[in-house]
Amino acid sequence: MENRKKQIVDLAIKLIQQKGYVAFSYDDISKQLGVTKASIHYHFEKKEDLGVAVTERLFMRLQDSLVLIKNSSVSAEEKLKQFIQQQAERFECTEICPISSLQTDFESLPNAVQEKIEEVSRLELRVMKEIVAEAQAATIINSSEDVHQVAVTILSSVKGALLYRRVLGDDVLVEVLNQLNRFLRNP
Repeated sequence: MENRKKQIVDLAIKLIQQKGYVAFSYDDISKQLGVTKASIHYHFEKKEDLGVAVTERLFMRLQDSLVLIKNSSVSAEEKLKQFIQQQAERFECTEICPISSLQTDFESLPNAVQEKIEEVSRLELRVMKEIVAEAQAATIINSSEDVHQVAVTILSSVKGALLYRRVLGDDVLVEVLNQLNRFLRNP
C-alpha cells in the first residue's frame, strides 16, 4: 500500500518536472502506473492532497541535503560544487527542477500547496545560504558579497540554466556552471 503511494508521488514529481502541476492529471498517473484513477483517489482524494505530498517529499529531500552538507567532511568549495552539480545532473534534459516548476505554477496552485512550496523555497534558499556562508568563511567566495544575494544568484542561475537546457540543449547548462565557478572564485 505504501509502495503504491510512493510510486504515485514519485510519478507526480516526474510529471511536474516535465509538464508542470497544472498540466498533469490523475489520468496521466493511472495510465503510466497501469492502475485505476480510483486507486489514486484512495491515496490522494484530491490533486491538492497529492500536491501537498509532493511538496512534503521535496522538503524532506532538502532537509536530508542540509544534514549531509552540515555533516560532510569535504571542503566548503567541494560542497558548493557538489550542490550545483547535483542540481544539474539530477534532471534529464527535458526536465526542470520540481521546485522551479511549482514556483512557476504558484498562482494556479491550491492554497495548501502554495503554503508548502513557500516552505520548500525558504528551505532551499537556507541550504544554499549555509553553503555560501561556509564557502565565504573558507575564503573560497569573496566575503564582501552578501550571502543572501550570492545564494539567490546561484539558485537562479542553475534553475535558469535547466530551463534553457530543456529548450536549447546541454551546452547552456555547462556554460552557466563554468561561469558560476569563475564568478564565485575569490579574486
